[in-house]
Amino acid sequence: MQRPPLRQAKTIDNVFNSAYWHLSQQDFTIKEIRSKLERKTDNPQWIDIVLARLLEVGYVKQDVEFAVRYCELAFSNEVGAGAIKRKLQQRGIAISDIEHAIEQVVEAQQIDSYAMAAVRLRNKYDNFSATSKEKVYAQMTTKGFSRAEIDHALAQHPQRDTLRSKLAIKADKADLSREIIKLFNKGKGKTLILQELKQRLIDVTDFEDTVYQLSLSDDVDFYQSCKNELAKKRYNLADYKEKSKAYAYLSRKGFSSDEIKEAMVIDDE
Repeated sequence: MQRPPLRQAKTIDNVFNSAYWHLSQQDFTIKEIRSKLERKTDNPQWIDIVLARLLEVGYVKQDVEFAVRYCELAFSNEVGAGAIKRKLQQRGIAISDIEHAIEQVVEAQQIDSYAMAAVRLRNKYDNFSATSKEKVYAQMTTKGFSRAEIDHALAQHPQRDTLRSKLAIKADKADLSREIIKLFNKGKGKTLILQELKQRLIDVTDFEDTVYQLSLSDDVDFYQSCKNELAKKRYNLADYKEKSKAYAYLSRKGFSSDEIKEAMVIDDE
């Protein structure tokens, strides 16, 4: 629903009243309150007069003073410098004023960003059973902490060894037989399947035995699969170079030397 237009100010008192009303809701930066007053009147002189008066009596703070106060509150709530910079820039504060404010507050309050990150992480997570490594890093980054600060915080956490990546969590739920069959159906040989399963952190301790059982039940047949993959291509196996290309192609697909040789012999026939 579109917001109805503001009733335009007829006098400078209307502009003052608008400013007082906004400031009674929360603190605003100079840029923010100017933007709100520009919606109230198109008279720039009135806006300048009102802003000058608000600054004079302290209803609106100079940018550095606003940034310092914001930093004090943010640090007390365990918000890192990165998030402070992003938020204050969005609110129209110059980066030089932001960095000056952060430096001033860090020095005055002897803030240790690494220790603060560790405290925030412990307060947020008693353990990591309901989350993943990626989510922890994303959440802490959003709160303004650097990679180094997050690494330090994790190193200090008593449950650090239980934090796992999304890939590892997914791998725990994987059924080895089902995953082998999925990759087999995509025309991949045993070597490539094993490589991909390892990359996905799936436990392959029983890989050879599982493949053997699947072959007995005719769920997989790598010799036939190799022939099928070769049939999809148009290699001229009577030509030595073409035959070499075919061999290399099937080898990249993960098929063994015996499987490739048999596929080529039968194809020649």
